[in-house]
Amino acid sequence: MTDSDSVKSKLGPPPEGTGAISAHMTPDRQASHFKRARQAREIEIVEDYVELVADLIDEQGEARAVDIAKRLGVTGATVNKMISRLKQMGLVNAEPYRSIFLTKEGRTVAEASRARHHVVVAFLRAVGVDEATAWADAEGMEHRCSPETLEAFSEFVKKQKM
Repeated sequence: MTDSDSVKSKLGPPPEGTGAISAHMTPDRQASHFKRARQAREIEIVEDYVELVADLIDEQGEARAVDIAKRLGVTGATVNKMISRLKQMGLVNAEPYRSIFLTKEGRTVAEASRARHHVVVAFLRAVGVDEATAWADAEGMEHRCSPETLEAFSEFVKKQKM
């Protein structure tokens, strides 16, 4: 049994009349959704690195490649490659064997990512997910949700607090 078969057995059959693709899904619309998902994965990696650099600076006063590698569970070479990419994007300043610093734009990206993360955590907590699971599940979700979805999550949480 493949992982896909296992998931299918747990989910059961699709709802009656939905077929493999829902009725509103055209090939162009489906291609657009897949393209958006690929772009989201790329953005997610960039935002995770920038957010982690911000966390390390806030916690330790500096961000070092070795600390980033340890927290992300990747090699130093992987971190160095990404730091070079972040430099090209204007999100960090870094020199070999020195600390990594966020540019103003990098700090803005990190803070926006962190804010989205908090919105998703608050939503998950509001629907009954425990704190530890909410924080773990929110990682990644905040990068994939549209601004409209995040706004809906935020509004839902506000209504729950009233």
